[in-house]
Amino acid sequence: MSYVLIIGAKSDIAKEVAREYAKNGYNLYLAARDSNSLQDLKTDIQVRTKIEIELVEFDITKFDTHQNFYDSLPEKPLGVVVVSGYMNEQKVCQENWDESLNTINVNYTGAVSILNIIANDFEKNKRGFIVGVSSVAGDRGRKANYIYGSAKAAFSTYLSGLRNRLFESSVHVLTVKPGFVATKMTEDLDLPPNLTAQPEDVAKDIYNAQQKGKNILYTKSIWQLVMLIIKHIPEFMFKKMSI
Repeated sequence: MSYVLIIGAKSDIAKEVAREYAKNGYNLYLAARDSNSLQDLKTDIQVRTKIEIELVEFDITKFDTHQNFYDSLPEKPLGVVVVSGYMNEQKVCQENWDESLNTINVNYTGAVSILNIIANDFEKNKRGFIVGVSSVAGDRGRKANYIYGSAKAAFSTYLSGLRNRLFESSVHVLTVKPGFVATKMTEDLDLPPNLTAQPEDVAKDIYNAQQKGKNILYTKSIWQLVMLIIKHIPEFMFKKMSI
């Protein structure tokens, strides 16, 4: 079976995405910093599925290593899922440029760097799929997280353009926009249960949407309606709100 490359494989969502693709017969490249820490996940998945898994070292912020990283893969993947993400408090980011820059590089610049390389290869071979995990935070800037949100907005726009470019080459591009997800990154937040997804549910939604060739996925699906409402609030009202 073909390989799927999962970038940012240490996140809670990425681990469940790995399980979902493995369950459906795909071999895996799990790419992350300190990738050896994924050994237990690798062993557990292989015991359950018997598929091939390679742990590969990858830092999404070290742009000059990305071409060599992709060239070094012994078999080029059929698909890639970019799950890398970083979020700190808005106040910390707006007062600390290093935090702002890291937020932008992890959520946008690094993803563009590696996906440019992969997209060129997929386009040349006229096959493959690309899944980018963005966020509903990118649909409209809010004072609570506008630096993180702006990076995700840029990533969503990039994926939209990539989808337009690669359509003629039969390469599918899926933009994923999760709302609240119960992960380590959000464990200190008081999240509304009805709007909060579990990582395993997000992973199933991603797999099903990719297999069906969908363009944009909101997960939970209710977030599509929520964001439709938020995007249509007039600016003269929205700027006075705290949501």
